[in-house]
Amino acid sequence: MPGRTDAMVPRPDHGEESYRGSGRLQGMAAIVTGADSGIGRAVAIAFAREGADVLVSYFDEHEDAEETARWVREAGRKALVVPGDIKDEAFCRALVERAVEAFGRLDILVNNAAHQATFERLEDISAEEWDVTFRTNVYSQFFLAKAAVPHMKPGSSIVNTTSINAKNPSPTLLAYATTKGAIANFTAGLAGLLADKGIRVNAVAPGPVWTPLIPSTMPAGHVKNFGKNTPLGRAAQPAELAPAYVMLASREASYITGAVVPVTGGRPML
Repeated sequence: MPGRTDAMVPRPDHGEESYRGSGRLQGMAAIVTGADSGIGRAVAIAFAREGADVLVSYFDEHEDAEETARWVREAGRKALVVPGDIKDEAFCRALVERAVEAFGRLDILVNNAAHQATFERLEDISAEEWDVTFRTNVYSQFFLAKAAVPHMKPGSSIVNTTSINAKNPSPTLLAYATTKGAIANFTAGLAGLLADKGIRVNAVAPGPVWTPLIPSTMPAGHVKNFGKNTPLGRAAQPAELAPAYVMLASREASYITGAVVPVTGGRPML
């Protein structure tokens, strides 16, 4: 865990060859956590092609992170690559400061990084595992939002990654699914808290997405059938998630806050 992109067969599509920008985030600056691979890489590529500079936040997957940064720079935007542990509040504060120092502003925070692990029995989930999952998935979003908001002007936005698991939890992903429900609630509450500052807070709820987390954290039998339980009958590619993040971060979404946008292949979130 959390896996490497180069080890995946088939290799995920992050929009490297397909995403076309139209200036929707021109002149903006963004932090994207978990931007080394998966959804985070796809979002970083899309943001850059829409005109934003991107801080690529990641844990320790250095080669993957540099690959993301290369695509950002090829789009003509600045890329800052920063490894570190978002479970640590001091690191989260430093991450924001690095972005503001490098870009001169901060308009978008994408809280995307996540930890998940599969357990068949409750007794196999340790207190340490529960704590790591909550600190990575929930505490980090609080730490980063708290650090980022003082630097954000009206029109800025925070986009969190929740999951179909927020409404339809997978029993074998108990800790992960519980955090994703918390993120949906955090998004709604924070949106209300920041509305008077003109800062919007929304979330994207992915269904099954083909990212390094899947083969590195799930049994082989689950991986083989991954995504087949959706009406579309397949998992999404990361590139298919990026447009939702672009929309929520853009000025076109100026009246959208507190929303959760499902990108689930047809699985309902009611």
